[in-house]
Amino acid sequence: MSPISGLPSFEITPGACFGPLPPSPELIGLYIVDLAAPAGRAPALSVPAIERRLSGLAWSYAQRGERLDRKDRHIATVLAGIRRKHARPPVQKAAILPEDLRDRAPLLIGFAGSLRRSEIVSLDHGKDDTPESGGWVEVLDGGLLFPLRGKTGWREVEIGRGSSDQTCPVQALTQWPHFGRIDFGPIFVAVSRDGLRASPDRLSDKHVARLIKQCVCDAGLRPDLPETERMRLYSGHSPRAGLASSADVDERYVQKQLGHASAEMTRRYQRRRDRFRVNLTRAAGL
Repeated sequence: MSPISGLPSFEITPGACFGPLPPSPELIGLYIVDLAAPAGRAPALSVPAIERRLSGLAWSYAQRGERLDRKDRHIATVLAGIRRKHARPPVQKAAILPEDLRDRAPLLIGFAGSLRRSEIVSLDHGKDDTPESGGWVEVLDGGLLFPLRGKTGWREVEIGRGSSDQTCPVQALTQWPHFGRIDFGPIFVAVSRDGLRASPDRLSDKHVARLIKQCVCDAGLRPDLPETERMRLYSGHSPRAGLASSADVDERYVQKQLGHASAEMTRRYQRRRDRFRVNLTRAAGL
């Protein structure tokens, strides 16, 4: 019987032969069934992980001048059954709020600009400084302006000055290049062990993730949870969720800052939102 309820049973008989690469849709159907419900000790993969495997197969097909038809019934039917049986709601990351942040420039910029960690480390000092630049910094009287290339294309992100020098992202970002003697190339770079010299090497987005984890430890967030569970709660998306959750402004401004195409996507980031702050029932006279 098939381990996925409602799907046809597939069996591979001993000595069965299959054609040369790329594999047939029937074989791929068997493959993803085994990923979702392996017969051995291997752990079952989640639906997103299986879809990533399919994307990898599609790339492999393309390299051979072939096309993987994911709508083929041998693939689509199996995948639909896996989604019905194994799919879970997306795990939302906990929010890091302003009171939890320390004076760390990447985190403050990531929080105030609602930037992804890849966008933070892609920033350059000036326009066209490096070929891999994802944006640059312009210091204006009122704050910072980032022309930024994100997942949805180019956009401008504005960051105003904060009410305290300790948590002001503008203060942090203007001081860091001064102390690091950075006037060209990547803004966020590695630093020597003694902390006295900045290298030309751009930080990776994993470094930002580690900073967030360290921030969680330093701030003592969620002390009621074991260490491993605390660390799983927070990730590179936590600063974005923090801004969306704590900025008490019209939702459209939050949506613009996050670079979302829809308000519904922005609401997924709002962990503590007053759902009835705008009462359309009363506004309609009822």
